[in-house]
Amino acid sequence: MRSVPLNWSVTGPASSAALAVGIRRCRAALPTRRASILSGATLCAWLGVVQSANSQSTTTLHAESAFGIVIPSPTEATAAVETLEEQRQQLFARLESELGLSSEQLARVRQVFEGSPILGQGNPRLSVHPVGRAECRAALAERPLRPGDAVCGAPFMAALYDQQVASAGPDAAEVCIDQFEFPNIPCEFPVVHVSAREAAELCQAVDKRLCDAHEWEGACAGSLRSADREYAWGNDRQTMRRLHNALRSRVWAYGPEKYHVLCATSSYKTPGCPGAGFAACGSNTFPSGAFPDCVSPFGVYDLHGNAAEHMSLPLTPSQLTRNGGSGQTEMKGSWFIFSNYEAHEDDCHWRAPDWHPSQVMSRNSHSNYHLGFRCCKNRARETASDGAGASQQRSAVQPDTADVPESSR
Repeated sequence: MRSVPLNWSVTGPASSAALAVGIRRCRAALPTRRASILSGATLCAWLGVVQSANSQSTTTLHAESAFGIVIPSPTEATAAVETLEEQRQQLFARLESELGLSSEQLARVRQVFEGSPILGQGNPRLSVHPVGRAECRAALAERPLRPGDAVCGAPFMAALYDQQVASAGPDAAEVCIDQFEFPNIPCEFPVVHVSAREAAELCQAVDKRLCDAHEWEGACAGSLRSADREYAWGNDRQTMRRLHNALRSRVWAYGPEKYHVLCATSSYKTPGCPGAGFAACGSNTFPSGAFPDCVSPFGVYDLHGNAAEHMSLPLTPSQLTRNGGSGQTEMKGSWFIFSNYEAHEDDCHWRAPDWHPSQVMSRNSHSNYHLGFRCCKNRARETASDGAGASQQRSAVQPDTADVPESSR
């Protein structure tokens, strides 16, 4: 990263003095340990510049002379791609090189992407990433992330189990979860503008499945409890949510107290973004794993911040994806603006209202610029004992009857 004078100008009154005060306050508020791969001074200077753009001020910030710090230029922080197709081809190459996907798996992944005009890592003409891939990799070489669990049989996956059981451990796990948001590669940007159906199809394409809501919650909180303890079976969705939220323990992946600065929550919306839309909203995300302290006891990263995440919310035991079913849409976590605008609660066990509700496999399921996903996978030993294997996982991504003409049901 080189030292550059960073010029940022939009319409409105200039206020570089106010910006300097804001940066000093930001630096004072940061923890003494490094929360992300950027130093506190660099992070705050970057945020101050972006904030000036979003508040419609005009400012020229010479980072080195004014603050004695080094700040990345936007061209260094963002991948040099011009089109969505170029972005996708780079992603497919990394899926092969980093995860070792087979030609059959890659073909299935490509097929899902080809069915969408917007599926990718954000609109490349609008998205501004505060940190680039190379910068992330260089920092993580000095501070490695936690490795995945070998028992999962796939790269970058963490084994989940009930910590309250004395004999529990990775070998007792019945399910594993991706350590990072899809594509589940450290220092790669999350895939967004993905519908719940596409998320389920992409998990299936790499021989995994979309997570059930309680699995994500357990991965975040550090203990996976049984589905029967986590769902009030026999009630409607609203009642199930109300009962669950009333009794939940409030914890975050990183500890018992909310502290957004530890996670990828310090970016901003694209100026003029109305709340949705590929053409108006950039996906201003960070590389996965760029905030090493944003990690759960199981070693799962970015469960808060970066991208919110799709999963399946079962209303009956038969809808559990681990058993081959498919439930209703559920979105979890928070996303990249939460240090500046906390849109809703984001503790591990909180269940959201039924925003944009549909069946997971509905062709009209929701997508947005800040919404991604991660995958889960049944342990091989579970497959042998109860049949919850590949054949059942594939059945989870068959069309819902809501998408099938009544005469064909």
